[in-house]
Amino acid sequence: MKRYRIVGINFDHMHMGDNLRMACEHPDAEIVGVCDEDPRRMAGAVQNFALPDERVFTDYRRCIEQTSPDLILLCPATAEHGLWTERIAPYGIPILMEKPFAASLAEADAMIAACAVSGAGLAINWPLAWYPCHRMAKQLVADGVIGEVREVHFYDGNRGPLWHRADKVVVSAEEVAAEKPQSWFYRRAAGGGSLLDYLGYGTTLGTWFLDGRKPIEVTCTVDEPAGLEVDEHSVTVARYAGGLSKFETRWGTWTDPWDKQPQPKCGFVLVGSRGTLSSYDFENRVRVQDAETPAGRDVPVPPLTPPFQNPVQYLLHCLENQSPITGPLSPEISRIGQQIVDTAYRSAREKRTLALIG
Repeated sequence: MKRYRIVGINFDHMHMGDNLRMACEHPDAEIVGVCDEDPRRMAGAVQNFALPDERVFTDYRRCIEQTSPDLILLCPATAEHGLWTERIAPYGIPILMEKPFAASLAEADAMIAACAVSGAGLAINWPLAWYPCHRMAKQLVADGVIGEVREVHFYDGNRGPLWHRADKVVVSAEEVAAEKPQSWFYRRAAGGGSLLDYLGYGTTLGTWFLDGRKPIEVTCTVDEPAGLEVDEHSVTVARYAGGLSKFETRWGTWTDPWDKQPQPKCGFVLVGSRGTLSSYDFENRVRVQDAETPAGRDVPVPPLTPPFQNPVQYLLHCLENQSPITGPLSPEISRIGQQIVDTAYRSAREKRTLALIG
């Protein structure tokens, strides 16, 4: 492989630090630049990856033009995914946009169109897609172990988006309380709220498990926390031709799932025509129930191997081999997930069931 040059632009989302670490640890990649309008937000990454001053920028144009990257990592606030894609796409450089896809379907379509004009590749990173258990779940589904998937049950979230930094560094309750009033995560105009933060995980990976099938209609309700303008809890029910699926998001779980699984457990339960399957975040096994083992059996989950351990590995593999982006990172699957999110968001606002938008 060639030596790939990677830059990270916009540090709104704490996942930028995680994605840059993947680039730093890749044997055939190097971080050639980081960029944010506020240098303070880059300080941790600059220190963690020992980046010299000449690789630190506050103007994205200078960053791109002076570093000539092969891949651009973007982590803006949800409501600015379209804006930043339209700024970066004309350079024709592949983009890895951190989840969610966008704040609306119209914005997602504009992102796809902007990248099509310049030929820039576009991938949307859903970190749950790199959990070994969920990869195993998809493999078992593809192998027909539970037959045709008819129901997807998703529950996921964490204590809240401000309780951790990059690399899951824990933040104190006092720091959370101080940051919450000005955080974009809690502003409606910025695309905040648990629904927009987490629902796309369930609907996009759910679409992956369902082999691209779309629902007919969607019903969603959200909580209305006192003093907040965004939700911290949402429940979405999607009606498909073959049955109902449920997607639930929660900021305020009792514990963070990467530390200790809360109750309800975070992850997926799939119901098929010949069995059921549960795949819970961070667990090293998937549980299958079928006619042969009605009490259920555990299927061990092996570690992921390159190039399928993380999004940076995967995208550089696609670039090296000139192969298409597939699965939940693809705009095609992510767009269906966005359709469901848009419909759910509007359903919650109008307090009624809606036909799938778009």
